[in-house]
Amino acid sequence: MLELKHIYKTFNAGTVNEKRALNDLCLNMNEGDFVTVIGGNGAGKSTMLNIVSGALPVDQGTITIDGQNVTGLPEYRRAKFIGRVFQDPMMGTAATMQIEENLALAARRGKRRSLLPGITRGEREEYRELLKMLDLGLEDRLTTKVGLLSGGQRQALTLLMATLRKPKLLLLDEHTAALDPKTAAKVLDATEKIVSQDRLTTLMITHNMRDAIAHGNRLIMMYDGHIVLDITGEEKKKLTVEDLLARFSLASGSDEADDKLLLS
Repeated sequence: MLELKHIYKTFNAGTVNEKRALNDLCLNMNEGDFVTVIGGNGAGKSTMLNIVSGALPVDQGTITIDGQNVTGLPEYRRAKFIGRVFQDPMMGTAATMQIEENLALAARRGKRRSLLPGITRGEREEYRELLKMLDLGLEDRLTTKVGLLSGGQRQALTLLMATLRKPKLLLLDEHTAALDPKTAAKVLDATEKIVSQDRLTTLMITHNMRDAIAHGNRLIMMYDGHIVLDITGEEKKKLTVEDLLARFSLASGSDEADDKLLLS
């Protein structure tokens, strides 16, 4: 479903601030894979998501989604393949519109518009059922303006909007990092349900190693712009944070106690 072949990306090339963010990055994901991504700041995690979504061009390499080479496609052309949830809860919703209006916008993405009534009774019932899964009480607040919701509620709503049309690829960029622990757990539970139920191919970045181990069928760790660990199946299920840190030190050739990896 996703193939990254020999991807390179450098920022500020030829200046004193030159930084190679991705360095011969290669990744293959099968349909239905739920891959968690971990690594320190500057490892290239968010840059990888940005080049997959089309927010950033690559310097070299190819990106294929569901058999189609999308390397040269702009972000808006890739949007029909991709659902994305950002770290900032304010980014994925329209604050001045109601909850049901936000969901209706997501449901109609890519469809032809008409002069029929905006939201039908059947659609409202569908949205109510979807919102119940979040366990945040939003199913009884369909006409509430989204700007009145908490950050966690908005992030959970963004998750529903990003997955409403069953994208070929779901990108989650530390989507619980800005939330309190209780709300973050609810959003992660909802993520697990939606991804599992719809068999969505998912790439989830997290700084929390316990979350990376607990969720998904595959874990990759990035360092210096490429993948240094790729763990799947039973091996992943038996992992502990201590194992992960030890294997990272071995794979990266670094024996430093990386504070960025110990945030969890």
